Amino acid sequence: MTEAIPVPLVEKSTPRQLVLWAAQRFKGANLFYGHGTDNPHDEAVYLVLRALGLEFDVDEAALDQLLSDAARQQVVELVDKRIQTRTPVAYLVNEAWFFGLAFYVDERVLIPRSPIAELIEQGFSPWLDSSTVKRILDMGTGSACIAIACAVAFPDTSVDAVDSSHAALDVARQNVHRHDLSERIRLIQSDLFEALDGQQYDLIVANLPYVGENELAELPQEYRHEPESGLKAGDTGLEIVKRLLQQAKDHLNADGLLVVEVGNSQQALVNAYPGMPFLWIDFIHGGEGVFIMSRDELVRLQGDNVDRISNAHVMNDYKRET
Repeated sequence: MTEAIPVPLVEKSTPRQLVLWAAQRFKGANLFYGHGTDNPHDEAVYLVLRALGLEFDVDEAALDQLLSDAARQQVVELVDKRIQTRTPVAYLVNEAWFFGLAFYVDERVLIPRSPIAELIEQGFSPWLDSSTVKRILDMGTGSACIAIACAVAFPDTSVDAVDSSHAALDVARQNVHRHDLSERIRLIQSDLFEALDGQQYDLIVANLPYVGENELAELPQEYRHEPESGLKAGDTGLEIVKRLLQQAKDHLNADGLLVVEVGNSQQALVNAYPGMPFLWIDFIHGGEGVFIMSRDELVRLQGDNVDRISNAHVMNDYKRET
């Protein structure tokens, strides 16, 4: 725990002064930034402005208005909590941003940060003809940020948002209502495609758990506030995506596209399936571990071939180890 730094102007403070003070506190606290910011100053702006109910583009004059004692104290307590408990700011202010949209978040869901937002902005071009997209599936929806972003980017579509967690779907429901998309987004509790028998989609976007046991143990403390069920996927991080690859072709239309995020498990997935034609995306704004596959590619492989490739890889590893 860091030594407390006196709050400036104990009796009165402005938002600008509190941002400077919070940034100073954060700079000396050895925090991890990975949930919307990457430096102490931006973290301080995020916390102070949203805790005070101020927009990020607030008029400069508002930053120099004196605050009430209650408002100032609220910010001070949140800054202390950020440092002492390593709770991400998004959970402290119950808000995260994705695709230029605000989402309610709490510790029932992961904090939105997927690079897939960039693909949504591009309409998944050039791999998808947006004019042909009528049905979208967001697998592992969490806060519903990807489902909502897709619904906004593709205004003539219907979106199914699936998650295995009832608690996560409760948060998703708040966000769907917040963005007035209840008529176009259907929330479904399901273990992958279990509750989607016979359903076909033009686009399936999957941001499922992909963190292995060893990686999970090494994550910064900030990530321990996120639901483990939204991060961990068995010992290797590949258990869920393997099932997805086996099943996805049965739920894609003829020209359908599968988009999957596996993050740091990218190389492990390539090693596990050396015959798979993964197309890995290079992002302009940062991010990695997202691949695209067409339905035709999945069909050509066939489910039993996917299993055989994976099993051969496991056997080869076993032989090397023994």
